[in-house]
Amino acid sequence: MSMDNKVPEIRFDEFRVKWHCLTLGDNAKFTKGQGYSKGDLVTNGSPIILYGRLYTKYQVVITSVDTFVTENDKSVKSIGGEVVVPASGESPEDISRASVVSEPNIILGGDLNIILPSKKINSIFLALVISNGRSKKILSSKAQGKSVVHIRNSDLADLEIFLPTEYIEQTAIGNYFQKLDSLINQHQQKHDKLSNIKKAMLEKMFPKQGETIPEIRFKGFCGAWENKNITDVSKIFIGLVTTMTTSYRSQGVLLIRNSDIKSNRFDFSTNPIYLDRKFADENANRKLMLGDVITVHTGDVGTSAVVTKKEEGSIGFATIVSRPNKNIINSNYLSVFFNTDIHKNFAINVSTGDGRANYNLKDFYKLNVPLPALDEQIAIGDYFQKLDALINLHQQQITKLNNIKQACLSKMFV
Repeated sequence: MSMDNKVPEIRFDEFRVKWHCLTLGDNAKFTKGQGYSKGDLVTNGSPIILYGRLYTKYQVVITSVDTFVTENDKSVKSIGGEVVVPASGESPEDISRASVVSEPNIILGGDLNIILPSKKINSIFLALVISNGRSKKILSSKAQGKSVVHIRNSDLADLEIFLPTEYIEQTAIGNYFQKLDSLINQHQQKHDKLSNIKKAMLEKMFPKQGETIPEIRFKGFCGAWENKNITDVSKIFIGLVTTMTTSYRSQGVLLIRNSDIKSNRFDFSTNPIYLDRKFADENANRKLMLGDVITVHTGDVGTSAVVTKKEEGSIGFATIVSRPNKNIINSNYLSVFFNTDIHKNFAINVSTGDGRANYNLKDFYKLNVPLPALDEQIAIGDYFQKLDALINLHQQQITKLNNIKQACLSKMFV
């Protein structure tokens, strides 16, 4: 951005007029919410916004509310279009955030500063300005307190903000970020819905303890499941546990750490590590094969993923490796079972360690795996693969859109 030219780095093509600076106190009225705390919340009643919502469920524009209270005579209600800023918070950075209350007749609880901007200022644009960039830094510097910090309406009134001279440009910027938030929210809702379906199916598609038939199973399959010990269906070994930092390289043979293993997938987005090829070849007996199931030994114990073509030939670092007997058990099915609460609870209960849990091999050997026929295993594995692919797709879109949003927030304001 250029402070001299008073224009942001990124701008919509149709706008050319320079931005200008104004003091918020000269262009807005201020008030405060009244009373109410979390202890006043009820299941049904009048809708209310408490200041904590701006931390736990932040939205630039609040269009609906899922918290309620029994209304009293001193309540302060929204008229629609005001901007609310928390009056207290845990840190200066956290407290400098603002939301627009789009609907009227919503109670505004205590510890909320309320801004009623003049017709010169678009409410959504103002909320964005307060929550990002230069104005956020200035407001954060005004926060008073130690364990709990406070922002007063007088601090907001003193705030100087840069904004487009043309109201239509303010509106265009506000609308742009509203659409981004709407897309992010749509993907988040689909992601959460699919994740809930997955959780429910993981609970219902495996027999409960003491039972031999699951609550839900695919059409065409019948008969009781059997239990087999993990050592009867897979070859088990541990990944390398030796010190190997001197063999780390920027490229070479991929090293899979416990932290890289997620539920039915791998995530190498954070500082992937590779091993010197000569060192890896010297430990060729630890190289992973297509279809191996890798389980977290330290940390989020029990979480597992299947080695695909992308990870084939890599080496695990202190991970538990199961190499399934393909005539008895399907790799995807085994990974799905490892990620159920049945197995995760078993892993947690037998784990040792004070800080980070350790799932020891001697305990892993005691694990029994519920087994349907191989064709039913394959159907279950395929189902959860498809479900995971959809969940991951929405997560990727959420991440992508959030990255776009953050980049634009840093470049579309002065």
